[in-house]
Amino acid sequence: MSEVKVSETVAAPAAKVWDVLGDFGGVMKWGGPMMQSCTLEGEGVGAVRRIGLAGALEIAERCEAYDAAKRSLSYTIIGKSPIPIRDYHSTLTVTETGASECRVDWNGRFEPEGVGEEQAQNMVRGIYTGGVAGVRKLLGV
Repeated sequence: MSEVKVSETVAAPAAKVWDVLGDFGGVMKWGGPMMQSCTLEGEGVGAVRRIGLAGALEIAERCEAYDAAKRSLSYTIIGKSPIPIRDYHSTLTVTETGASECRVDWNGRFEPEGVGEEQAQNMVRGIYTGGVAGVRKLLGV
């Protein structure tokens, strides 16, 4: 099992960052340019978001745990992933570190599939750091 951990500080209140990242179906607001669409089926734990990617690819992710009080969200990729990984499980948490600052911890576990471990880790790490950069851009910080 491979693991990636990203921890980044964001110069915005934790509540504002959580409003963005905690919106499971709102990934298009902060996602990268590869994302072309997102549909949400259901709500809360068990909800599935289907993210349309460039090249007519799709990734389906299911919300596995959601705790608004702790600002924590866990999800898995279901079905075949267009990313060369399998058995993917991720948790992201937003922690208040000051009145106008927070830390985003984004951790993922998975098995690389068809690529080396380092390449798979770099891809996942890029998704996480790109996501945090997208939140910063959306919030203007």
